[in-house]
Amino acid sequence: MPVDAISLEVFKNLFASVAEEMGVTLQRASFSPNIRERLDFSCAVFDARARMVAQAAHIPVHLGSMPASVEYALREFKSFQPGDVIILNDPYHGGTHLPDITMVSPVFVGDDVAFFVASRAHHADVGGMAPGSLPLSTELYQEGIIIPPVRLIEAGRRNDSVLALITANSRAPEERRGDLEAQLAAQRVGENRLLALVNQHGAPRVADHAAALLDYSRRMTEAVVAAIPNGTYTFEDALEGDGQAEFRIPIKATITVRTPPPDPLPGNGEGKNPDRPRMIVDFTGSAPQVAGNVNAVEAIVRSAVWYCVRLLAQDDVPVNHGCFQPVTVVTPPHSLLNPNFPAAVAAGNTETGQRIVDVVLGALAQALLGRIPAASQGTMNNFTFGGTLNGKAFVYYETIGGGHGAGTAGDGLGGRHSHMTNTRNTPVEALEYALPVRVVEYELREGSGGAGQCRGGDGIRRVYEFLAPATITINSERRVYAPFGLEGGEPGQVGWNGVQYGAETKAVGGKYTGRVNAGDRVVIETPGGGGWGNVLTR
Repeated sequence: MPVDAISLEVFKNLFASVAEEMGVTLQRASFSPNIRERLDFSCAVFDARARMVAQAAHIPVHLGSMPASVEYALREFKSFQPGDVIILNDPYHGGTHLPDITMVSPVFVGDDVAFFVASRAHHADVGGMAPGSLPLSTELYQEGIIIPPVRLIEAGRRNDSVLALITANSRAPEERRGDLEAQLAAQRVGENRLLALVNQHGAPRVADHAAALLDYSRRMTEAVVAAIPNGTYTFEDALEGDGQAEFRIPIKATITVRTPPPDPLPGNGEGKNPDRPRMIVDFTGSAPQVAGNVNAVEAIVRSAVWYCVRLLAQDDVPVNHGCFQPVTVVTPPHSLLNPNFPAAVAAGNTETGQRIVDVVLGALAQALLGRIPAASQGTMNNFTFGGTLNGKAFVYYETIGGGHGAGTAGDGLGGRHSHMTNTRNTPVEALEYALPVRVVEYELREGSGGAGQCRGGDGIRRVYEFLAPATITINSERRVYAPFGLEGGEPGQVGWNGVQYGAETKAVGGKYTGRVNAGDRVVIETPGGGGWGNVLTR
């Protein structure tokens, strides 16, 4: 049967449902609050050539970069057997940062690999120099265990030595084992659901629709690019330091859009040019590689750019390999956005990824007047801590929401995650149940959004009181450079971090690591979003 519009829509949802069911399995089977409550994981389906076919609505920074993991697994392992599971986290070989552990499994139809399924989950601790594995590091080796692509399961037989090696390098080995087992369960669910799809519809029909989906997404993304006026648009913003010192670290994007006119055909004056719409996003002019942990590998840069292009679509474009084809990303070597191994990258995934989005959207705002909102909070406000209580280790990681940028659609949302993070907040009850900490304040920072015809969303104030000694680490941004407004709107308020030692409160800056004792409090105030339009017209 041929592919038609109705069957394509059906298969689009069938493929997506495979990834969604993988995600539900991973969430329900996981041990850590980070995965179970915050949903810090992603799942996707790939064809035999490692091209993404479908994803679930999970974490943007995971899904745009996960193809690099699958591609590298294919390069590393020339052949696969039924039952294989590849595990990896190396940022320089397909990963993002070390806490994001990826699993890749082949799906066999007969004697051939027809698909791959993959899951990526942020594990709360994979070792390194600070609990939570997001330290203020100066090299990758300080950030945790580095897992090159290896077979965790070979032909259905688990390599318990590999599993033991990974869990032994975590401060919470039981939690790691539980979360890894949850990922393995998700892999099995994905494989079984794809095989059921093939059994029901036949391998050729499933393969034809997978290929047609990629082409459909490519054409829809080309239409998005074609709607942008031809030209060159440049924008620059900056990070505020690398965890070693506070200084301005520029990120510059130059976007070139070129949509060729149709070639006339003899006779009717109409035709088509095979040269398709293209967008080139060039980061030349961005900072060189830095000593600290905000370097971002190329996969993160591409992921952030593709996310921005996806935002421009008026219709629901299936996110797959086809979306990536009309967009070329250029990152200069030896730079912040294309560092040399073993440069530290722990916060490049979280903080630098957010700033890339701000820069790309800032450039697009020049081309698409009125369509791009002001800057959102521009940080994930990463907070990690860990210690020992009654002889048992505890460790925790979370990100905290803030203000969304305002736009023509109205005021920005307050107290929400934005852009490259798509997680939930951790409920206070779940946090206090699992860890020796109390959340004594959790509220919106009223008035922290930028003023304008439409106001930016408000940030959050979250205060933690520790019930046991711990080591804490904060990786955050927008504590110096405020989220920008657009079209005359004012910037949002910057965030603020502090530690209360009894009656004394100490400001600690955007990136900090240190010790707290029982009774001490950590205060994190997140940025508001930028305003849009002149406030006098509100």
